Amino acid sequence: MAEPARLQVQICYAAPGLQVLKDIEVQEGCTIQQAIMGSGLLREHPAIDLTACRVGIYGKVKELDTPLRARDRIEIYRPLIADPKDSRRRRVAHKEKATR
Repeated sequence: MAEPARLQVQICYAAPGLQVLKDIEVQEGCTIQQAIMGSGLLREHPAIDLTACRVGIYGKVKELDTPLRARDRIEIYRPLIADPKDSRRRRVAHKEKATR
């Protein structure tokens, strides 16, 4: 019986003062969640919470049950601290106030 194909993928995570790039090999049909769990990343960095963090492949948000393809880069995104729209509104209001 033929052995399942193996895929090379990369897992990326960044936080203040930390950047993790981990190259791993997974079986064909593996999902994003299975790859992250199998990589040992969550044991090494227990602050990563997959229930709060979104994940993606090459900048496109995906679900944890998304199957992987060869050479995918899995990215784990931290939750936003501030809403970008609110931050921009505050900057514009501050700038308008300063010019008056």
